[in-house]
Amino acid sequence: MAQLTTLQKLEVLSDAAKYDASCASSGTAKRHSVGGKGIGSTTGSGICHSYAPDGRCISLLKILLTNFCSYDCVFCINRSSSNVQRARFSVEEVVALTLNFYKRNYIEGLFLSSGIIRSPDYTMGELVRVAESLRLDHDFRGYIHLKLIPSASQELIDRAALFADRVSINVELPSETSLKRFAPEKQPLDIRSAMGGLKLRIDEAAAERERSKRAPAFSPAGQSTQMIVGADDATDATILQRSANLYGAYGLRRVYYSAFSPIPDSSKQLPLSEPPLMREHRLYQADWLTRFYGFEVDEIMDAAPGGMLDLAVDPKLAWALRHRGRFPVDVNRAEREMLLRIPGLGTRSVDRILAMRRFRSLRLEDVGRLVRSLRVLRQFIVTSDWRPGAALDGERLKAQLAPKPQQLALL
Repeated sequence: MAQLTTLQKLEVLSDAAKYDASCASSGTAKRHSVGGKGIGSTTGSGICHSYAPDGRCISLLKILLTNFCSYDCVFCINRSSSNVQRARFSVEEVVALTLNFYKRNYIEGLFLSSGIIRSPDYTMGELVRVAESLRLDHDFRGYIHLKLIPSASQELIDRAALFADRVSINVELPSETSLKRFAPEKQPLDIRSAMGGLKLRIDEAAAERERSKRAPAFSPAGQSTQMIVGADDATDATILQRSANLYGAYGLRRVYYSAFSPIPDSSKQLPLSEPPLMREHRLYQADWLTRFYGFEVDEIMDAAPGGMLDLAVDPKLAWALRHRGRFPVDVNRAEREMLLRIPGLGTRSVDRILAMRRFRSLRLEDVGRLVRSLRVLRQFIVTSDWRPGAALDGERLKAQLAPKPQQLALL
């Protein structure tokens, strides 16, 4: 077989990495190379691949160290039985690519994962060597996200977190039953133990940093995970409840949802087609409601047919339509918790309303300047000069407010 060039490897291994959604850089410390010291930055500009919560565009080189893999996970295109072109980077090649791409202002950091070769410890050791070389040999101060292998030794996992801004361990599927069925080599206990060990060390490191700024950082942007949506029969209610448990138990920064994508020569156990992408979008919206808007999973999913989110309208609007008796809400009097439940109001808009109403009574025009659109919002609020007309029942109002096909509702 002909030897692949570095560029050919890059083509193969960047394409192989596209199925991993758990790739973002929010929450990291802002390293930089001001003053001519170090290489790289987490605050510069470049090709945008993901967004931080504050709106910054983050560009990352997202690749696998190798797509050779000894595991045979049914849902994975890189499984050992898959008929795909294989490639493998050396540690030195990944380091050189990262530095060269950064110096050309193409990227701001590296997202690195890998198939399992030889053993979990060997593969994890190679990933650590990349991060260690970038940090220690080249004083690289850009962002690094490493995908960890849960069955690797705790020592290697801890070492990875010393050099990476964020680390992640994929739970892969919403239930451990599905994981055992589709990925028999992956042990749920190993995943739970690794995530739990990381949380403990991240908390300890944060406490040490509070006492002394000289204490070493340990995955300062925390840990994340990914779940595949639509590869098994898990409902949205099951997926969101699993996410809530993961956030609570392991202090995760993000749970990423990746819509199942059919792969070549796939097993008959898998669906023949992918779920609608809108389902993935609705899960992200519901996830956001539980993390930043004070909703519980049971509230979002109450009365949801078959435990599935409504694809026609976003989860907050769906909740409001089911609870018409709690609306309209007076924006000049309501508590923050209730303002956050109004369709069309985001967290920033709510904070601005609270700040403005300390000085004067808000009119509809005032609220309109704080939001993207009043089309939905005006049906659920009262201002000093506005009250909606005769209340429509939930179904008729839904028909009136539902976005047109292919239009995504963001709030």
